[in-house]
Amino acid sequence: MERTINPGKARKRSTFSWIMEFAGSRKGSYALSVVLAIMSVVSGFMPYVFMANIVKGLLDKTTDFQYCLRQCLWMALFFVLDRVFHAFSTTLSHRATFEVLANIRRRLTKKLSRMPLGDVLDESSGTYKNIIVERVDSIETTLAHMIPELTSNLIIPFVIFGYMVKIDWRLALLSLITVPVGLVFFALMMRGSKVSYQNTVVKTKALNDTAVEYINGIEVIKAFGKAKTSYEKFVTAAKEGADCFVEWMRRCNVYQNAALVLMPATLLSLLPFGVSYFLGGRVTAPDLLMLIVLSLGLITPFVIASAYMDDLSKLGTILGEATGILEKPELIRPDTMKARPNGSEIVLNDVHFAYNEEEVLHGVSLTIREGTVNALVGPSGSGKSTIAKLIASFWDVDSGSITFGGVDIRQLPLDDYQKKIAYVSQDNYLFDMSVMENIRLGNPKATDEQVMAAAKACGCHDFIMGLENGYRTVCGGAGSHLSGGERQRISIARAMLKDAPIVILDEATAYTDPENEALVQRSVAKLVKGRTLLVIAHRLSTIASADQIILINEGRMEAAGTQEELLLKSELYRKMWQAHMSAKEDEGNV
Repeated sequence: MERTINPGKARKRSTFSWIMEFAGSRKGSYALSVVLAIMSVVSGFMPYVFMANIVKGLLDKTTDFQYCLRQCLWMALFFVLDRVFHAFSTTLSHRATFEVLANIRRRLTKKLSRMPLGDVLDESSGTYKNIIVERVDSIETTLAHMIPELTSNLIIPFVIFGYMVKIDWRLALLSLITVPVGLVFFALMMRGSKVSYQNTVVKTKALNDTAVEYINGIEVIKAFGKAKTSYEKFVTAAKEGADCFVEWMRRCNVYQNAALVLMPATLLSLLPFGVSYFLGGRVTAPDLLMLIVLSLGLITPFVIASAYMDDLSKLGTILGEATGILEKPELIRPDTMKARPNGSEIVLNDVHFAYNEEEVLHGVSLTIREGTVNALVGPSGSGKSTIAKLIASFWDVDSGSITFGGVDIRQLPLDDYQKKIAYVSQDNYLFDMSVMENIRLGNPKATDEQVMAAAKACGCHDFIMGLENGYRTVCGGAGSHLSGGERQRISIARAMLKDAPIVILDEATAYTDPENEALVQRSVAKLVKGRTLLVIAHRLSTIASADQIILINEGRMEAAGTQEELLLKSELYRKMWQAHMSAKEDEGNV
């Protein structure tokens, strides 16, 4: 049985452990990349050592031309090795990083499909898109360079300092006098950095959400003359998104520059003391020269490593956003089938369910028999769609149970159960691909002939053939190239092609005209023979012949039965029916 992760109780994992998990089989690439990066830094420093050897030989007056030539050749070799090691190191780290980014995105998209729908809808689509696309992509450079280069730049200074201590420990320590001074400036620079960084995260997220909202709502904005106020909101978010970075950088500039100037300036302390030691005979000229050369590369790697501190904070924040999604509760389902359903009868037993602590279903119990046509009706907001979504396993009940073929749906593998459900909602969605491929999503193995047969049965064929490229017409993002009614009919054809034993139409014909709705209803009646159909419809006349009409009111099942039975025993249903018939008469008189 899969377990739901409770972020409040689980021990918080480090950023590094998440990176290694996402790296998968590429962990070794990161390790080898670090080794090669260290070899690159060592190779880059070695030419200075050979240069010091030449100068030392000249000072001792023992160096000949052949010796200098050999030292120069060694310098050239290590210069080449530096470039080669660096190239291989970055190649390996980039390959590992691309694997990390791909795995993060795979895990996130898979996670969203396993989360309760309510948790997914609590966040805007702009937030998810920003995290999965832009935010994850933005850590590519940091990950690819930080792991090898940060590691190598932190290790090499200790090696250099150890060599300096071997030559003269007193001058080695004295060369570090400027380091604590620089660290003081770094500490001043870092004051309030956590608050400032979180401010940039909040303002950037607000900008992204405002931009998505502005673009998605541009039709409504123009229709109601709100372009000016909406644009001002976007401009304000953009300005705040820029200002938070500018103010943070302005506050840090002086301290950062002072630290970057002072910390690497080891010669400020080494030269005066070194000359004093040399004149006092406590250090030889060659050793002093070697200390000077070594000190030039002592602090610079630390400064380079410090440049990654902001990137490290950014990496931790972005991975925190991604893993925060991964650690959210999932629908608890087994991995394998433990009990096989007997038939496809659906039973709700004392079901309670709440949105954000507000209960919307209060002990609903009902039975949907196999192979019957059932309709959920009731006032707006009564809980009809919630029941349909619970049956489709978009959420789990808070208490009570829903069984399918006598087995609690929480005991069935999620993928297996979802194959039993064909769901068409009022918020139908088409992908930016051809009509043919959108319908084929219901059954990826279906032939073109089977796709067209489903379209004909649902009354879609004629209007599809009237499109510019027929079945090859691209629907556009979210089906934007088609009308609302056309999108709905294609969604119904897709659901029919799935050939699932349970078909749920959640007000799926809300935007079709009466003529097309009647056509779809007749087509559905033919296609659902032998299947179980659950319809949520606002036009009561279209479900008058249903085997069972279930009346939901204020989160409770008020009555259930046939049309004739409900007209006799339910005052609320009679009022709804009379209102519907009156509205139809008014439409006919127009």
